[in-house]
Amino acid sequence: MNLIRSILHMGWMLVTVIPWGIGVVLLSLRVRGAPLWWFAVNWMRVVMWGTRVILGVRFQVHGMANLPDGAASPAILLVKHQSTLETLLLPTLMPHPLAFVFKRELLKIPFFGWSMARLDMIHIDRESRAQALKHVVSQGKTLLGQGVWIIMFPEGTRMARGEKGTYQTAGTRLAVDTGAPVIPIAVASARCWPRKGFIKSPGVVDVSIGPPIASVGREPKALMREAEAWIETEMRRIDPEAYH
Repeated sequence: MNLIRSILHMGWMLVTVIPWGIGVVLLSLRVRGAPLWWFAVNWMRVVMWGTRVILGVRFQVHGMANLPDGAASPAILLVKHQSTLETLLLPTLMPHPLAFVFKRELLKIPFFGWSMARLDMIHIDRESRAQALKHVVSQGKTLLGQGVWIIMFPEGTRMARGEKGTYQTAGTRLAVDTGAPVIPIAVASARCWPRKGFIKSPGVVDVSIGPPIASVGREPKALMREAEAWIETEMRRIDPEAYH
């Protein structure tokens, strides 16, 4: 049954991404910024509807009150990365447009990548780390000034359930340079949506949004260690079965 559900859900994503991807590209010829972003997010809401109805995956979100208030309040979201689910779910939860930091190769994906290229995102070349960091900081400053929140996966790639990668400091460097607070977010998505597995399982995905961590006067490595400690501790709380 889970295989059938997963095939139907993949079909749902493919069928819906084509018109929405074309729509984003065409709309971007006349509209940019926040209106274009929210149009794109509507596709993610459609996918999340399918995730609930077709896959039987439900979401429990904790800590929404920890998000900064105000249209001009900046934030840098540092998120645990276990699957594609959080990249689709978090934009539907956040009150601000988000700019993902991601590898440039994703822009080549038909429809999805083409539409991503028309949004205000931060595309990086992983082959040149120093240049990528400079690009993240410079473009991140501009976007934060426009009311866009930056979302980053500090481990750099999807991690299997119960595993931890090396937390990189690009996000906290940007936070220290701009004075924007860091918002740590734990997501136990691999319980239902595995890192690489095609077959998804029904269940509950917990999303926990932590208290803002001030960046003013901090050192990037120490700031990342604090964010990492909160995320990994919270992962053990919301998904204890994964950490025996």
